[in-house]
Amino acid sequence: MGILIVLIPLALVLAAVSIAGYIWAVKSGQFDDLDTPAHRILFEDHNLEERKKRHDN
Repeated sequence: MGILIVLIPLALVLAAVSIAGYIWAVKSGQFDDLDTPAHRILFEDHNLEERKKRHDN
């Protein structure tokens, strides 16, 4: 029973930190656009060669 004195507050602190992190992520816009990054990889970047040439100089 003595371990419950440690585990219950630890679980409550962990839950509070998780909820605070989720609220921060929602407020900062982390979940605003979930589709664009997934589709961005499918389209070829036509300016890649130009950027490589400029980077080499």
